[in-house]
Amino acid sequence: MIKKLKSHGTWIGKWTFILAATGSAVGLGNIWGFPYKAGTNGGGAFVLIYLLCIVMIGVPIMISEIIIGRRAGNSPINAMKRTALDSNSSSLWQFVGWSGITAGVLILSFYSVIAGICLNYIFIAASSNEFLSSSEQFGSVIESPANLLFWHSVFMLLTFLIVSAGVKNGIGRMVKILMPMLGALLIFMVIYAIFNGAFIKALSFLFAPDFSSVTSETFLSAMGQAFFSLSLGMGSIMAYGAYMPKDQKVVPTSFTVASLDTLVAMLAGLAIFPIIFAFNLEPNSGPGLVFVSMLSAFNQMQFGQLIGPIFFILLSIAALSSSISLLEPGVAFLSEEGYLSRKNSALAISLFAWSLGIGTALSFNTLSGFELISGKNFLDSLDFIANQILLPFGGMMIAIFVGWFMKKELIINEIGYVNLIIYKLWRFFIKFIAPTSVALIFISQIF
Repeated sequence: MIKKLKSHGTWIGKWTFILAATGSAVGLGNIWGFPYKAGTNGGGAFVLIYLLCIVMIGVPIMISEIIIGRRAGNSPINAMKRTALDSNSSSLWQFVGWSGITAGVLILSFYSVIAGICLNYIFIAASSNEFLSSSEQFGSVIESPANLLFWHSVFMLLTFLIVSAGVKNGIGRMVKILMPMLGALLIFMVIYAIFNGAFIKALSFLFAPDFSSVTSETFLSAMGQAFFSLSLGMGSIMAYGAYMPKDQKVVPTSFTVASLDTLVAMLAGLAIFPIIFAFNLEPNSGPGLVFVSMLSAFNQMQFGQLIGPIFFILLSIAALSSSISLLEPGVAFLSEEGYLSRKNSALAISLFAWSLGIGTALSFNTLSGFELISGKNFLDSLDFIANQILLPFGGMMIAIFVGWFMKKELIINEIGYVNLIIYKLWRFFIKFIAPTSVALIFISQIF
């Protein structure tokens, strides 16, 4: 008999789930990944394909995760097990929950190190260094194991404190503060970019459709971005769904979360690229974009020592709202099973993730030559296992389970009244389109 989640409670107010799920979806990769991929893969053409993928892959899987989580009211492991048994299927489906929680902890371990660098950069951006270029500054930050470990520890401590305080007083309370703050800072940065950056050039880079540059790779990139940007396959949405009030509509809520996530990614592009282009900097992808190119711009611009820290506070908030969703599924499982109290569960998993993070911090310097998987250092190895294997596997299996194995009446009980055409479209997408698409992402990531 699986114990019912009682101690975790439910979200207070319908917007708390939306803010929490959006916070989970909006992360560092979302902020620097989506705008760059859009700009280099056909601009508006990529955005259209991405939006199509959100509707056909992202939202259907998100709806599936929510209905499994909310119906069971349990952590992803027990939610999958309970729902499978109630659908006369094997309890082995619980391994999808195990896969998600494992992926979440692995991602948290290296995510915390990158997020720690964001925290560090709040102070670096506030005090311009005239003796170092921005690339030399980044080099000095990542070459110091002690510096990386200090900020990694600070970020993990913040994550632990929020999750250990519980669903209502910890996560619920913080997302109500963090997400409006993230929105306000983003809007401020976009307004600043309109008046002080190459805004028209950035608009053209991001949104002018160039269908000539659309290839099969563009579709794969858009599918991958739609899947990964919504935090699917790692159990976060399923765990958050367990706390969703029963009177909240699943389908409209899922579309709201997906829309807000996409809006944040687009606003991030409109905040970053006008500044990048105004200073003739390279719009390269990933950490180099924000830690090197953006810092270089802040060092050159008027009021840069004020705008720079605001930008890195924004990044840190995005990182924190995601990290709490990475920690929560595992904590929910340990505490609901009665192995440990919620606080001790959060402490145990946080310490484990922090310890793994030491390997990531050292992979930038002391252990840069150490390969866990052939040709990949410690950080790249964990990233490969979590993001390229476990997450697509989890997303694909959730789509297959809900599309083919979960009892129809259980699904209808959770979804409630929804337009028949929308329901049939969702059933078609979750049975055929979503699992096939995620399988393609899975194969393309590995080979």
